[in-house]
Amino acid sequence: MRKETTPASVGTRAVLYLRVSTGRQAEHDLSIPDQRRQATSYCQGKSLQVVGEYVEPGASATDDRRPEFQRMMDAAAARPAEFDTIIVHSFSRFFRDQFQLEFYVRRLAKSGVRLVSITQDLGDDPMSVMMRQIMALFDEYQSKENAKHTLRAMRENARQGFWNGSLPPYGYRIVAAEQRGTRTKKKIEPDPDQAATVRLIFRLALLGDEERGPMGTRRIADYLNVRGLRTQTGGRWGLGAIHVILTRTTYIGKHRFNEYSWRTKTLKPEEEVVEVDVPAIIDPDEFAAVQVMLKERSPQLKAPRFVSSGTLLGGIAFCADCGGAMTLRSCGKSERYRYYTCCTRARQGARGCRGTTVSMDALNDIVVEAIEGRVLDPVHLEALLAGIFARRAARASQERDRIADLRRQAADADAKLTRLYGAIEAGVADLADVNLKGRMVELRAIRDATRADADRAEASQGVGRDVLTPEIVSRFAEEARRRLRAPSGSLHRHYIQAVAQRVEVSRSAVRVTGSKATLLGALARSGQSHPGVFNRANGVRAFEPKWLPGTDSNHRPTG
Repeated sequence: MRKETTPASVGTRAVLYLRVSTGRQAEHDLSIPDQRRQATSYCQGKSLQVVGEYVEPGASATDDRRPEFQRMMDAAAARPAEFDTIIVHSFSRFFRDQFQLEFYVRRLAKSGVRLVSITQDLGDDPMSVMMRQIMALFDEYQSKENAKHTLRAMRENARQGFWNGSLPPYGYRIVAAEQRGTRTKKKIEPDPDQAATVRLIFRLALLGDEERGPMGTRRIADYLNVRGLRTQTGGRWGLGAIHVILTRTTYIGKHRFNEYSWRTKTLKPEEEVVEVDVPAIIDPDEFAAVQVMLKERSPQLKAPRFVSSGTLLGGIAFCADCGGAMTLRSCGKSERYRYYTCCTRARQGARGCRGTTVSMDALNDIVVEAIEGRVLDPVHLEALLAGIFARRAARASQERDRIADLRRQAADADAKLTRLYGAIEAGVADLADVNLKGRMVELRAIRDATRADADRAEASQGVGRDVLTPEIVSRFAEEARRRLRAPSGSLHRHYIQAVAQRVEVSRSAVRVTGSKATLLGALARSGQSHPGVFNRANGVRAFEPKWLPGTDSNHRPTG
């Protein structure tokens, strides 16, 4: 008769594989010591010698992306193997996926290593193999059910406006919102220091600095790194991190939870996404303008040579006959004569297109004069500026409401502290109570943080208020003309292309199309308007690109 093989009769060297699913279990030491105790007792009863253990704190068993697991499998595959048996509390500690479990069991068998569960002690006969596979199927089903219910609870938590515990987006910090039994519900709020960097990133993308026009992600990353600004983890900025910030709706108060599947690396269906209201850092109009700019700069829509072109109308001037781009052509000594010419005609000759060639200076003047005549007309200008003033007043009112709410939170925390002090003086509460001390520290932190945020918001808001008058309209028009007529440069080009989004050139006419409101918004947001039009007190920030001193080779401030 064939003798049944038991775990005790196959080798004597064993290792323990101990795993818990969550970091919380690992931190509170709930499961691993118990697994170790039971596994050690089992090995003693089976005369197995424990030669090592592999501990996986806070790792899921739904896949094999576990460092200690992989290290154990490498040791099992060595020649000769470093052990004969792997001891687990249950097969679910090893894997919660039936296919993966069987794959690795067979992989271990090729190396002469067995997998033994102390709570599901099975042999190697067909019936035991079938039972192990059935148990693995139940473990996989239970894992998926737990994940489904956990995600459902997290989505409901997000619908109520609470944070689910992951690292907050750059520019935000996690704060305690309310207490529900033993659980502390949390939300996110703008972090004053990081929020200032987020606003700087959007301003650089939309307007640039004093020397250059709007910047792309690469230039913004370089700008921040040169000035010593770092990411949330203290690293240097890269293109991906900048692009995430510029496209994330969280910064306009709409955080999207459950948008991405970390397992499949794909976006989830829209009906599974939960939109959470959070405090905004960026104005929606500014965010929308940046999205339009990013789309326009996309290589699929505009070639990179036009995005970085030095010509005033590069990328927006087109031939009215064939629709081809008007490209720069130079001639004469030192290429002193410069023209816009139809690219089709330049490549294929007159048979390709009968388009024209125009002096670059002449076409630039025609476009600038057209913009001045239409956009800076007093009637249209006053109406557009009135809308800008109205939106700014609404935002200022919202900011005042936020400051008042912060003051109320600080006063509420201070009142609770006063009551606790009174209870201690009256002998009702004991200062030696650890929970009481922790509550006092928490209340002091809330009070101090909200007071600091309110003070900071009031300082940035200022007290200046502008009323739209004919004098302000005149000053704004004068400043706008100065910028539109400024010497050629990236800022000058940005203002022109903010409104002249397409220029069609034919032999007899030039047609300019675009948005007047876009240009005025760009001029207003830049914060460099004539004093009395849009000043710092009214909330428009002036550029301060050189706020850090220069450094010498030893990174010391110079002079």
